[in-house]
Amino acid sequence: MTDIPSTTPSETPIAQETLAAMSKNLISLQKDGKTYYILGTAHISQTSVDEVKKVIEEIKPDTVCVELCETRYRALTDASQWEKLNIGQVIRDGKALFLLASLAFSSFQRRMGDQVGVKPGSELLEGIRQAEAHGAELVLADRDIQITLKRTWGNLGFWKKFMLLGGLLESMLEDEKITDEDLEKLKEKDQLTDAMEAFAEAMPEVKTPLIDERDQFLMSKIEEAPGKTIVAVVGAGHVAGMTQWLGKTVDRARISKIPPPSRWLKIAQWAIPVLVIALFGYGIHKNHERAWIDMLQAWILPNSIMCAVFTLLAGARPLSILSAFVAAPITSLNPALGAGMVVGLVEAWQRKPTVKDCEQIPEDIKSFRGFFRNQFTRCLVVFMMANLGSMFGTWIGVGWMVSLVGGSPS
Repeated sequence: MTDIPSTTPSETPIAQETLAAMSKNLISLQKDGKTYYILGTAHISQTSVDEVKKVIEEIKPDTVCVELCETRYRALTDASQWEKLNIGQVIRDGKALFLLASLAFSSFQRRMGDQVGVKPGSELLEGIRQAEAHGAELVLADRDIQITLKRTWGNLGFWKKFMLLGGLLESMLEDEKITDEDLEKLKEKDQLTDAMEAFAEAMPEVKTPLIDERDQFLMSKIEEAPGKTIVAVVGAGHVAGMTQWLGKTVDRARISKIPPPSRWLKIAQWAIPVLVIALFGYGIHKNHERAWIDMLQAWILPNSIMCAVFTLLAGARPLSILSAFVAAPITSLNPALGAGMVVGLVEAWQRKPTVKDCEQIPEDIKSFRGFFRNQFTRCLVVFMMANLGSMFGTWIGVGWMVSLVGGSPS
């Protein structure tokens, strides 16, 4: 192996044979007198953790870039971050669904991590440790996770959103053990790249914000990193896409914007309230015996019953179920206020999640039962189920009202 100075970063690109000896997932790129060493890793692999340590120790770079944003960095390095969660604030700020989706995905990673004895993201944490140990500057190179989630969510149509939520819930229910062979494959760059490509084919709308844009963002940030020798620790599935953007201009401001709701979405949000009010008006105008009373019943019963039933299925407290029954017909007429917000806040007020509940989230989300056992995540589940029940109830109610109008005598 070529000797590398132990006190200063290597300014001469390292031979490919030497790189291969460090890791088969390590590549080097040169541009404008700077050398970028891109190390592709698996997020639940002890091998990747060891490779990160070895590569940084031997190269001793000026800068270490890691596939993290500030939010994810705090999640990895601040053990007390869960203590700061406020369930009421999460629901009021409209972040409950995003947090639940993030936790559902994390539960899958953590279950897999348990099987190999490695905490998800350990290789990134090792990169942070090694940067500090060798006096290298640390650069958080990834786009903010909240922006990524919101751009991904905004890129999906209604049914795709429903499918994605269903997939996340299914991942929570699964408890299948993966084999040693599967685990070894997960550590290989080619396998991870193949998985990325399969995912892109299954949901192309998700690929752009979740993968392609982050490839651009990561490479752009890494190129701007200070120093002549930079080591970047990123998921192996990103390497191929990132390298295509070396030397190209990336408008990070553009891909960091949260897109506003489309005009059609705004119209759709108000379409149901306007339609329901119009149907009520028509019923009153018909002025025949029980027309408008029948419509009132057709609107209230499905909304109230479906929302209450779904809330019950989430294991909510009786007062929350009652609030779902009362709130659903009203909130369904107000696009700015969902039934889940009302019911979720009522549930949170009763359960009063403690600091201990928040601290326990990483362990509890490893199982479906854990989501229900933890007081904090139970409130999130109640929030989601109340919204789903209200949505189904609204569809049934509108259909019922339309059928009444169609069957009304002239």
